[in-house]
Amino acid sequence: MNNNCSQARESPGRMQPLVQVENLHKSFDSQHKRTEVLKGVELTIYQGETLAIVGASGVGKSTFLYLLGTLDRPTAGKILYRGEDIFSWKEEKLALFRNEKIGFIFQFHHLLPEFNALENAMMPGLIRGMSRQEAAERAEQILVRVGLKDRLTHKQGELSGGEQQRVAVVRALLLKPEVLLADEPTGDLDTQTGNAIFELLCELNQELGTTMVLVTHNPELARRVPRRVTLVDGRVVQDEYN
Repeated sequence: MNNNCSQARESPGRMQPLVQVENLHKSFDSQHKRTEVLKGVELTIYQGETLAIVGASGVGKSTFLYLLGTLDRPTAGKILYRGEDIFSWKEEKLALFRNEKIGFIFQFHHLLPEFNALENAMMPGLIRGMSRQEAAERAEQILVRVGLKDRLTHKQGELSGGEQQRVAVVRALLLKPEVLLADEPTGDLDTQTGNAIFELLCELNQELGTTMVLVTHNPELARRVPRRVTLVDGRVVQDEYN
């Protein structure tokens, strides 16, 4: 496997914008105090590319990712998906969009301990209304693809950290989302396992054409991604291609 994610298939000038972020603000109120986390972020994300969001702790990286995934709403500004302002939609349409178009990978897996690997990976399909058989067949196919053929019936407590993260990757990819959002996907793993997960994500990005946005504190990991966007004090201060 390659050490780096491959460059985008086309130059940015020829690629189609998928997500356009316009003057995005996010503030939080607590104990009569307002904290501005994002302060007018502007960014275009192109279809099929892989980019890393980098910066020190507290600059708004995870907040930005959660807004991209519609897990939270901005205080001001817009996120356009294929030209449509997604936060102008009703909650039902937004929830459907989130389920069908967005895949999430979190640092701490968030697997359900009462279910085994196969059942955890099936969950997005069941939520969508897919038959249990179809969801199981699709989940098993991808679990085998990521080397978990012999771990399908193992529950969370019986899986290593790397195996749990692979289950989380499969769960995120089950519905073949157009956008994969990964928040520190290797941050809680040893170096060897983290590298394996990163290489897997890059392979799947190339095979499926999934747009991937990765948040990381790891500068070495960020250097292996074709595009790096640096946040400082809630703003984009650098946007560069390797």
